[in-house]
Amino acid sequence: MQQINGGSLTIRPSEIRDARELIILDHMIWTEETTPGPLMWRSREDYLLHAPPGSQLVALKDGEVCGYVGFGCPTGMESHRHVCEINIAVHPRFQRQGIGTQLVAAIKRHAAANGIRKLRLRVLSSNETALSFYRRCGFCEEGRLREEFYLGGHYVDEVFMYCMLTGGDADGSRFT
Repeated sequence: MQQINGGSLTIRPSEIRDARELIILDHMIWTEETTPGPLMWRSREDYLLHAPPGSQLVALKDGEVCGYVGFGCPTGMESHRHVCEINIAVHPRFQRQGIGTQLVAAIKRHAAANGIRKLRLRVLSSNETALSFYRRCGFCEEGRLREEFYLGGHYVDEVFMYCMLTGGDADGSRFT
């Protein structure tokens, strides 16, 4: 993946030096409104085991981490290598500036160039802002688990969304 520069926005693969800012961003973004359970990293090492360098594309605005898109094979099975599951987070101070859209465009290019045919993600049905964003980025609902979680006194569906890609090898064997 080559570094992408757009004005003062840079999108590049994650590095070890990003861990601290990415942990802070995770704790800020992944709340009961956006995830079914708290996301709390016990240590920097714990975080890096889950999200090793290169497993995310990081957005930096004027050198400051402002968002990321994480990606990986959902199961590790050879027959599933053409599918990539993503998760995205943008710092609240930088939301509604097109950074999320640029991160999704970057992961689409990176995935397609490496043989990925399908991007998928999960989102809570109560997160209308995220659902609308993903639809604008070309994702469609593929299915849902009805009343999968009980959050904030309400039952919430887990929505599965996907986006088909073209290009690259058909089996995703070059994806890193």
